[in-house]
Amino acid sequence: MPHKLIYLVSFALLVFGCSQDKKLPYLGKHETRVVDGKTDTLYHQVPPFKFLNQDSVWVSEKDMAGKIYIADFFFTTCPTICPKMKTQLVRLYERYADNDQIRILSHTIDPEFDRPHVLKQYANRLQVQAPRWNMVTGDKQAIYTLGEKSYLVTAQEDKNEVGGFVHSGAFILVDKQRHIRGIYDGTKEEEVNHLIEDLEILLKTN
Repeated sequence: MPHKLIYLVSFALLVFGCSQDKKLPYLGKHETRVVDGKTDTLYHQVPPFKFLNQDSVWVSEKDMAGKIYIADFFFTTCPTICPKMKTQLVRLYERYADNDQIRILSHTIDPEFDRPHVLKQYANRLQVQAPRWNMVTGDKQAIYTLGEKSYLVTAQEDKNEVGGFVHSGAFILVDKQRHIRGIYDGTKEEEVNHLIEDLEILLKTN
């Protein structure tokens, strides 16, 4: 059996086997309350948002309703980790090309340069399209706050960093209720394999 086929079969078995019993965590702060004698848990949730995508179309949390999505933070002129991240996101985009439940949401941390037409050129180079992959821009502070307070990752301007910005290489897995269910290193193929495993669990349970 060819090595590539062996790898694909092994990975499929890994995903299937691990997904049988695994339960994904809810990341971020949560609180419990008692209502009518019953204990209810309120999990951390990504709040409402509204940004322009590469087609100059407004994208909000309403567009993610009923979708599982992968969020990340980047900028189009990034000279370091972004190319590796985008290679892995293209891999995810192509893997779930026929699954309308899956979305990718990439936030630029350089909105002053990354206007919609710049994001459109970037998307065209990757050969990806909205709405399955939205690349969004907007108010800089709103994006930074969303990244650090809601998605629990680093996203900010830093003139001491190469490219002038510092951001996490994380991919954030968000379920249909906008709960964060996993954070992965988007620069590493093995971590993205783990993301795929967990995404498959959500597809069956969420």
